[in-house]
Amino acid sequence: MTASTYRAVAIDYDGTLAQDGIVDPRTLTALTELKAHGVLLVLVTGRQMGSLFGTFPHANLFDRIVFENGALLYTPSNGACRLLSPPAPKALVAMLEQRGVPFAVGSTVVATAASYAPAVLSAIHELGLDWQITLNKGDAMALPAGVTKATGLAPVLAELGIPAAETIGVGDAENDHPVLALCGLAVAVAYALPSRE
Repeated sequence: MTASTYRAVAIDYDGTLAQDGIVDPRTLTALTELKAHGVLLVLVTGRQMGSLFGTFPHANLFDRIVFENGALLYTPSNGACRLLSPPAPKALVAMLEQRGVPFAVGSTVVATAASYAPAVLSAIHELGLDWQITLNKGDAMALPAGVTKATGLAPVLAELGIPAAETIGVGDAENDHPVLALCGLAVAVAYALPSRE
């Protein structure tokens, strides 16, 4: 497949598009040029909506944004949101609060530092939840089992009418592997974490 046959780019935010929360102006120019050539742009991030919007004022460059590691879809052109997973169980939130685990809750995701992943996993098991922990460098995200960036990207590509084989996936961390495996062309940035698979 030649470069001209790729019709979409699915790109991670932290550590890929942005470094320390900042996107280089040259990168923004490149994204604008891709759009001008008819390439559809999908941002696929573990971040929660408010966290991204607080640091990145150019969300409207993207045709779709997948938030919370695959749990929430957003369309910048009209502000429409679609939740793909149930919200965090109140019992899990209460147990983590009781145990003094620092965390943030999104529409679905329960996010904390990777060092607290064992405590979150313990709570998940004690409550008998069908949830999983996904690592992202120094962070950990608790989500319903099976929810990944790829499960969030797949309905976006279907909605846009673009096969995964005609999509370029770009990422840098553990939670990007499902997207890289889904897409026709996988690109890991130069400073990406090495695969452990």
